[in-house]
Amino acid sequence: MDRLHALESALEKIVLDPKYHDILTLVKGIRNGMVYGAKVRFPHALVMIFLFRSGTFRQKTLAVLRATKQHARNLGFFALVYKAAMLLLRHTSPTGKERHYDSFLAGLLGGYIVFARDIHNPVSQQIVIYVFARVCLALAKLAVMPRKPVHHQGHGHYHAASGGLGLIPNEELRRAVVRNGWPAFAALSWAAVMYVFRWHPETVQSSLRSSMSYIYVQSDHWDSLRTLIWHNK
Repeated sequence: MDRLHALESALEKIVLDPKYHDILTLVKGIRNGMVYGAKVRFPHALVMIFLFRSGTFRQKTLAVLRATKQHARNLGFFALVYKAAMLLLRHTSPTGKERHYDSFLAGLLGGYIVFARDIHNPVSQQIVIYVFARVCLALAKLAVMPRKPVHHQGHGHYHAASGGLGLIPNEELRRAVVRNGWPAFAALSWAAVMYVFRWHPETVQSSLRSSMSYIYVQSDHWDSLRTLIWHNK
């Protein structure tokens, strides 16, 4: 028992040591991303799969668990890539401080690595499309807001109609757009949402802002081993 208390005390000192703070923000970022992804996806998948998908009880249960795991993994992995990139960019800055475009570049990298190449995964597609829609709403708000200085702040089935509009007559160019369209869309969507959240959080829809704050801002703060690993606060 004494050894357990001694180990806990030693870990507590490491957790609260400022020199380990940057690395531990990655740990808590992964933790918060996975917890939030599981909390959001599990009830949604449970209702949608059991109500609208055919199959046995076991098949449906496994489908719910797979979707939950994928969502949690995606958000946890993205948090790791994004926060690691932000740390790297800050430490390579000539001033040693965060630059205005760092969140865009980190979001671009995270969106490409985690979501852009996973084109056939419906969970990843839903996340990216959700993010894209929220970015559009935020940009619409920005378009009508007065200009002001930026202040640094802390941390079912349907039959598709045949044919298209034919806006790209060149077949080679059309194939290139089809091949690269999703990766670019996914990466840019995440780049945009991370930038807007970082510098204009008031324009982001409240539920998305709350979830992003939980994953990317609150993961920078803890006061014990318990609030680092087990509880958010």
